[in-house]
Amino acid sequence: MDDHDHSKKEIFSGDFRYVLEDVPHLIDYLPNLSAYPNPLLNNNSAYSATEQYFVNMDDVVAQKIVVEKNSLSGAYFRLAGPRQKVFFEPEDVRACIVTCGGLCPGLNTVIREIVGGLNHMYGVHKIVGIEGGYKGFYGENTISLTPKSVNNIHKRGGTILGTSRGGHNTSNIVDSIQDRGINQVYILGGDGTQKGAAAIYEEIRRRGLKVAVVGIPKTIDNDIPVIDKSFGFDTAVEEAQRAIDAAHVEAESNENGIGLVKLMGRNSGFIAMYACLASRDVDCCLIPESPFYLEGEGGLFEYIEHCLEKQGHMVIVIAEGAGQELVSKSTQKADQLDASGNKLHQDVGSWISQQIKNHFEEKGTIPINLKYIDPTYMIRAVPSISSDNIFCTLLAHSAIHGAMAGYTGFTVGPVNGQHVYIPFHRIIERQNKVAITDRMWARLLCSTNQPSFLDPKHITKASY
Repeated sequence: MDDHDHSKKEIFSGDFRYVLEDVPHLIDYLPNLSAYPNPLLNNNSAYSATEQYFVNMDDVVAQKIVVEKNSLSGAYFRLAGPRQKVFFEPEDVRACIVTCGGLCPGLNTVIREIVGGLNHMYGVHKIVGIEGGYKGFYGENTISLTPKSVNNIHKRGGTILGTSRGGHNTSNIVDSIQDRGINQVYILGGDGTQKGAAAIYEEIRRRGLKVAVVGIPKTIDNDIPVIDKSFGFDTAVEEAQRAIDAAHVEAESNENGIGLVKLMGRNSGFIAMYACLASRDVDCCLIPESPFYLEGEGGLFEYIEHCLEKQGHMVIVIAEGAGQELVSKSTQKADQLDASGNKLHQDVGSWISQQIKNHFEEKGTIPINLKYIDPTYMIRAVPSISSDNIFCTLLAHSAIHGAMAGYTGFTVGPVNGQHVYIPFHRIIERQNKVAITDRMWARLLCSTNQPSFLDPKHITKASY
């Protein structure tokens, strides 16, 4: 049995049965820890007007909100929020924050709200930022973080702490945490970063250290499982529409104009799908989950010809991970990995632009005007919009409440609209992908009126 299986607790009540996907607590391996009354009760005016201060210990949230009448069993997670007892006295807390991986709108907002939440809610004043990702732990790269120093950082993109891929050395990182006297670690990053956070937690537990390790999942692609969505996604969709609007103007303004936009989505096409649904100006959306082909009946080239003949212009959106098997076959380049171990994708946007141009030049019947737009790095670098700012605040506060209550080895996120604590293994076990048998993809196909480009063998089971 894996270590994480011990966190699953089967609970029975009459005919009702469910599995609590519990998260570790410091007292699991430090049973003699002292608990203290939560300082929110008496010292925080912001909470004095609330009807209920604290989350009940038994409050849980269902992973699946729609279940069959005769099968009510399922997985549940602990509801996030402040508890009546905390396991850290505020004056003893020394917290650190680190950002890893690629940029994403909202990183600075999360940093700001962790610092402000620790300070204003719990009276924690010793907070440092680790600069440059995981590698910063075993360098001397730290900056002091105060509510004043982070006051306006949410208005700009990127991360004030800097970031990097790779550089994870569990032993060195935990040595640094121990040497610096840090006892709360907040780690912002994607699935590779969360795997690193899980390893850090396991080493801290092995050493018997009183250190809470908290992950805040970050991926602009929205490809982290279990949670409803990740921060920065709404901003990415909003910004992606601007690129689609520009492509539409270019296409409409030229005879036989084609506007081609490449968007983020290495393995998951959520940004492309949602941006196309929001835009309504897109004629074809290509994502990694839905194979497509170029030549022949029912292929992309035939559909482009159909659109140009029918309306005189066309807008195509392609996610960066779409069609990689076609590019690899054409270029015969071996797969490469980045510092985080992610597969490096080739530039499918440039490749497919050239393939479309070559096709119409060889055919010689329709002179096209193709404009290619790649806004990916611009989208990653913008400040987050209002809905993401609110979301980032909720994530940060939920993470703080969990750490102060002694929970550790968990990540935080919304499940069915409620913020919960999720064990690391559930976040890193797989990637979230667009289900092309789902009704949302069907809505996309109806919006664009594009063919599915699927052979019948690819269609398996409908999802409702």
